[in-house]
Amino acid sequence: THEKLCRFIARESESVVVSVEYRLAPEHKYPAAYEDCLNATQHFLQHLEHYGVDPARVTVCGDSAGGNLAAAVSQTLAGRSDLPRLRAQILIYPGLQALDFNLPSYQQNRGVPLLFRERAAFYVLQYLNGNATNLEEVLEGSHIPVDIKLNYRKWVSPD
Repeated sequence: THEKLCRFIARESESVVVSVEYRLAPEHKYPAAYEDCLNATQHFLQHLEHYGVDPARVTVCGDSAGGNLAAAVSQTLAGRSDLPRLRAQILIYPGLQALDFNLPSYQQNRGVPLLFRERAAFYVLQYLNGNATNLEEVLEGSHIPVDIKLNYRKWVSPD
């Protein structure tokens, strides 16, 4: 689905683009997609010389669920001293939080196609466990215990 975009990025930025075809939910639940992306990135970083890539110019990128995966891979690799350090991460409309689907951005865009608020929550549930039976609880915000909400209110709040 992203071949033309990857070719465009490679051509315009004069860079090497590696696109990972990771396993998809609901057939492959978390952490399958994450493990695929992490393993592919680690392999690439371990074999940069074979691919003729400058270790100082490696960037991880993803959109939507891929943005979530790129962020997770970047965080995992940030402390690794045995691999070249990533230059950057590019996150295009990433799915980064599933604590609160009632934040202003979700409310303001709840009816905006392509990814309606309900669809976003549905896909998060598919990614995590392949089961969306508790979708209403997630939309209400009752899927997260109050103590956890309080711990994360500095980062996830309408303010």
